[in-house]
Amino acid sequence: MRSLLTLIIAVIPCLLHAQKPVVLKKKDYKRDVLLVTDSGNIVLRLSDSTPLHKHNFLRLAKEGFYDSISFHRVIKSFMIQAGNPVTKGRKQEDSGYTLPAEFRTSLFHQRGALAAARMGDDVNPEKRSSGSQFYIVQGKIFSPAGLDSVETFRLKGRKIPQLQREVYQAVGGAPHLDQNYTVFGQVISGMETVDRIAATATAGRQGGDKPLTDIRIRQARLIRKSKTTLSRG
Repeated sequence: MRSLLTLIIAVIPCLLHAQKPVVLKKKDYKRDVLLVTDSGNIVLRLSDSTPLHKHNFLRLAKEGFYDSISFHRVIKSFMIQAGNPVTKGRKQEDSGYTLPAEFRTSLFHQRGALAAARMGDDVNPEKRSSGSQFYIVQGKIFSPAGLDSVETFRLKGRKIPQLQREVYQAVGGAPHLDQNYTVFGQVISGMETVDRIAATATAGRQGGDKPLTDIRIRQARLIRKSKTTLSRG
């Protein structure tokens, strides 16, 4: 009985510590996020223009939410998606909450963009973001005619700004998602890792585009910002 009581007393502090919420410090908001994956490293820089998404992503990374989570949806020449806690043994497919959209005309789906996944318009007319699921754009290069087609058929006549058209023609992206999904960051190094993940064999559309070989984020952590420029290569 005494030994059992001793064990309970020893375990209680651990449980209390595990339930303690993660609090971001002032210096954390100046950090980049390093994703250490099975295919290599990716460094993400979050935008100050989307403070709700930035705070949320930094907090989840700091508390270890993304550690051991898989890239569960991969589409070559489009994007790689992660953040579903089911892939590391949890019962629910998300964080249990959503974030209001933070669309910014200056943030668009160029190659390497970091954006929040979400439920479809039929059940989510406000286009609120998933609390945890995100994707990184690999994208493809568009011709001027291809961008004209996107404007007409996918953006319902909304014009893509000229500077963004030039980026989509030079380095590529996924322009049809602009102003429909919140972009809140950019890959600053590690696009070769994104390309490796995007090239993996998947179960195809019928199988939810799930990779046939599991690719996990081993660890996500906050790191000091470097002077690295945006990675689009």
